[in-house]
Amino acid sequence: MKLGIIGLPQSGKTTIFNALTRGNTPTTASSGRMEVHTAVVDVPDQRVDRLEEIFQPKKKTYAKVTYADIAGLEVGAARSGISGALLNPLSQMDGFLHVVRCFADDNIPHPAGSVNPARDIATMEGELLLNDLITVERKLERLAEERKKGGADKVLNERQTALFQRLHETLSGETPLRQVTISAEEDRLLSGFGLLTRKPVLILLNVGEGQTLPDCEALTQDRPSAALQGKLEMEIAQLPPEDVTVFMSEYGIQELSLNKMISLSYDLLNLQSFFTVVSDELRAWTVRRGATAPEAAGVVHTDMQKGFIRAEVIAYQDLIDLGGLAEARAKGKLRLEGKDYVVQDGEIVHIRFNV
Repeated sequence: MKLGIIGLPQSGKTTIFNALTRGNTPTTASSGRMEVHTAVVDVPDQRVDRLEEIFQPKKKTYAKVTYADIAGLEVGAARSGISGALLNPLSQMDGFLHVVRCFADDNIPHPAGSVNPARDIATMEGELLLNDLITVERKLERLAEERKKGGADKVLNERQTALFQRLHETLSGETPLRQVTISAEEDRLLSGFGLLTRKPVLILLNVGEGQTLPDCEALTQDRPSAALQGKLEMEIAQLPPEDVTVFMSEYGIQELSLNKMISLSYDLLNLQSFFTVVSDELRAWTVRRGATAPEAAGVVHTDMQKGFIRAEVIAYQDLIDLGGLAEARAKGKLRLEGKDYVVQDGEIVHIRFNV
């Protein structure tokens, strides 16, 4: 899972990046440089810790999420298409965390002269829409040239032309492409185009310490969103572990942003976790919701998917309630499932395969 942290300049993207990754990347960008900072973070999951108590493995491995702090997108950057140096990392992300400035700070002037979250949300979405519109128009021009020259695959050209005309109509109506239903075949045709508005977006409203939290629903119009005190969360994340609980209690913080953002990110990307215990290692894996047992096996290793026979499965809560696999097997809670079985969130899965 790769999530790009985007936003207008001075919105606090790197502050949020540090809060999520417990890092200390400088929050002042280097002038004139297009920077991308990346960090791989363990997905906090209390279920892993609880399963560790039962299985006593020599090693435990949490699921991973990659965050990329991507340079601020200047207003007007998409007028001729976003530059390749910026577009390449953006197109590689599975989704975006859009940081929107809600805090006031005289020492950090807003590029637009005032703090206006609704305006900034619309500005960023407009930049992404414009970039995609330019990309689609260029593709339509190339398809038209191919038809004039002849020799191209006429059937493929017609399919692509129909698809890109539909995308053009959508973007011209200022609608992001994530709202368009795309078939599996169309998805293959679109691979490599880096269409940014196809990617899901979680809006993060970055508020100042002690600031009243904004009405997320009113600002984001039912789009996935959350509000957090970015600077305060960064300071907490950089504290020694023994001081974190005291600091959180003092400021009335129930849960760190890392935990909340991970949960929201899983929802955003339609993902879930399952667990394996093999060779004294307890491990959490990430898979899309609705994935079959063979697909889950493929996340662990491609050979497991190729040679899949059966999956031995037990629900997390059943295992916890019964206290172990032997008790679960005795109670009939340990099941054998076939190729059509859809893996559920939190299940402990053992793959039987033959290669």
